Amino acid sequence: MSHVENGEWVMRGCGRRDPDRIRSWKELAERVERIGFLPLFRNEVEGFSVEEKTSAAFWWTGDPAEDPWEWREIIAADRKIAYGKFFDGKAGFISREWLPKFVNFRRNGYDFDARWQDGLASRREKKIMDFYIGEDGNGDTVFRDDLILATDLKKKAGFGKGGEKNFPGILTGLQMQLYLVIAGFRRRENKRGEQYGMAVSIPFPPETIWGYEAVTSAYREDPAESRRKIIEHVRGLYQGADEADIVRLIGK
Repeated sequence: MSHVENGEWVMRGCGRRDPDRIRSWKELAERVERIGFLPLFRNEVEGFSVEEKTSAAFWWTGDPAEDPWEWREIIAADRKIAYGKFFDGKAGFISREWLPKFVNFRRNGYDFDARWQDGLASRREKKIMDFYIGEDGNGDTVFRDDLILATDLKKKAGFGKGGEKNFPGILTGLQMQLYLVIAGFRRRENKRGEQYGMAVSIPFPPETIWGYEAVTSAYREDPAESRRKIIEHVRGLYQGADEADIVRLIGK
C-alpha cells in the first residue's frame, strides 16, 4: 500500500494516548515475540504493522528511545528476532519461533546450494550468496560470518557501473526467500576512521546467526503446510482481513 498521497509521504499511526501504542523497541520486540511476525509499514491488512501501532510524530526523529525507524536497527543488531524485507518485498520482523515456517515455505524446502544445482537460482543471486556459503575440508557446507556492509557487497559481487544490474532487487529477493536477513546496521567510515552518512545494512544468512538445525527445523513439513499455518495465523489475528490481501502480503 503506497504511503504517498498528493505527492507527500503520509504515515498512519495511532494516537499518543492509545493504550495499544508501542512505546519502545523492547515493547516492539515483545509484540513480535507474542504474535509471531509483523510488517514494519502499513499494508492491505488493516492494523497489521508497526506503523499503525506507533505514533507518526516519532518517526524519523533520530531518537532511539522513541523512533521506530531507529528501533529496527536495535532489534536487528540484538539478533533475537529476524529483520529484513520479508513481506511483499517490504521490511518486517519474524520471531525465532515462526522463522523456520517462513524459511520452509519461502525456500520451498531448498537450501541455496541445492536451489542453484537444480537451476532454480539466478547467477546474480549466486554471486551474492557465494560470499556467505562455502565448503569445509570435507566438502560440507559452511556459513561464513564475515561482516560485510551491503554497499561493499554490491561492489565485491560485481554489481554497479559496468557490472551486474539490480543489486537492490536481488538482495530483496534473497531476503524474501529467507536466504538472507539483516543482522545489523553500520555507518561507513572515511580514511580517517570517521563515520558518515546513513546506516548501511549488514546481510547475513539466518543459519550464520541461529544455526542450520534451528533455521531449517520445519523442512520436514510440506512447504504448503507451512504457508497454510502462516496464513491461518494472520487470519486468526485479523479476522476481518480479506484473504487476497493476506496472500499478497505472505506470498503464493
